[in-house]
Amino acid sequence: MCARKLRPEEADIDASLVRRLVDAQFPEWAGLPLTEVISAGTSNAMYRLGEDMAVRLPRLAGSAQDVEKEHRWLPLLAGALPVAIPTPLGKGTPGEGYPWPWSVYRWLDGANPAPGRISEPALLAMDLAEFVTVLRRVDAAGGPASYRSEPLAERDEVTRSAIHELRAELDGDAATAVWESALRAQGWAGPAVWIHADLQPGNVLVADGRLSAVIDFGCLGLGDPAVDLIAAWYLLPAGAREVFRTGSGADDDAWARGRGWALSVALLELQYYRESNSVMASIARHVIAELLTDGTASAAV
Repeated sequence: MCARKLRPEEADIDASLVRRLVDAQFPEWAGLPLTEVISAGTSNAMYRLGEDMAVRLPRLAGSAQDVEKEHRWLPLLAGALPVAIPTPLGKGTPGEGYPWPWSVYRWLDGANPAPGRISEPALLAMDLAEFVTVLRRVDAAGGPASYRSEPLAERDEVTRSAIHELRAELDGDAATAVWESALRAQGWAGPAVWIHADLQPGNVLVADGRLSAVIDFGCLGLGDPAVDLIAAWYLLPAGAREVFRTGSGADDDAWARGRGWALSVALLELQYYRESNSVMASIARHVIAELLTDGTASAAV
């Protein structure tokens, strides 16, 4: 059975294809058990290979462009970061009718956190703060621009359009107030730094309440460190956000920009996925609700 398509332009991917690709290009791993990994991810299909590997195939041409970036930069970042990140073990080439490069990674244990059901929120907040702080301090020389490297103001038109389209599902006036507060914040004046840029439930793993790994670096690159503050609303309950804010060193302007990024990303995800991906849409609704009821946000607007 093919991995469920979210868009008509996606490649046809199933276990039989992955088996043929692995056996042809990595004969040392031929015959290892292969199991599809069910996730809410929208950019790649993933299959567990044996006990300690994962095969990751881009669903779209745009996602395939990330393969080279990940193979170049993840091994360099891995040694500097405080938690595990995917380690490339092999890079596959197009074949068997599949048109793009693909990857084999080391398998990382852990579970995606459930929004609103975090067992150790303060500890997770400290772990996330350490991760984003260490990541932004890694030497940025030669790094690519993040997928989310533009100034927040460049997202104004699409964000307001999403608010208008989703007014039946949310308080449009409250969302607009949070958005305009973010736009009034002073922009990032420092050099672009490394950011993950997509710290949400499907892209982190936890074990025993602690951050055990960060995965899916498709948005990785250089940008405003406030982008990674989206974790405050995507991953943490209200009571743990101040722990994360303190640990990450975010001032008022950075926090406002982070809030704006979280709102814009969640609005666009809900707008796009509300009919096609119930998990992504549910997470987006949760984030928007958190942003519109957050006491810090209310005070700022």
